[in-house]
Amino acid sequence: MKLTSKLHILICGLALFLFQSCSVSYSFTGTNIDYDLVKTFTVENFFNDSGGGPANIEQRFTEALKEYYQRNTQLELVRSNGNLQFMGAISRYTTTPQAAVTSTDPNRPDRAGTMRLTIVVEVEYINTTNEEENLKRGFTFFQDYDPRTTTFLDVENELVDEIFTNIIQDIFTATVANW
Repeated sequence: MKLTSKLHILICGLALFLFQSCSVSYSFTGTNIDYDLVKTFTVENFFNDSGGGPANIEQRFTEALKEYYQRNTQLELVRSNGNLQFMGAISRYTTTPQAAVTSTDPNRPDRAGTMRLTIVVEVEYINTTNEEENLKRGFTFFQDYDPRTTTFLDVENELVDEIFTNIIQDIFTATVANW
């Protein structure tokens, strides 16, 4: 009995050692972060260089980016000098007509049937543990709305949130996702 018990303890101990010494990390978000090397991240305040958008747009983007990485990684947010660093600016915020609607009334001009809000965010990403992963590029996304049924002011916050969600997912994929 003693030999079987000792053998069982030896096998369990060996299995525990193997699992603890393995540094491969996997998460359901698909990140390729080596948590043995990368433990922190920093997000500097993004600027609004577009000249458009709500008054707090840069703060909304900065906070949304921080929250996304906190929810989807095991990284700790630090004020400065994180292992992963994000900085940048909202460089474009434009609304443009996408589809014209022809008026049947000769006294009424043609007008836009669909309008598009486009936002571009320029991001610089620095990985202090692997400089090959550093990047500097723009991320863009748009949302359309119908000006015949709603005003831009009525849908602006919702459109901005949807666009930010997509841009942040693209940033996450480009920086730490293993896709």
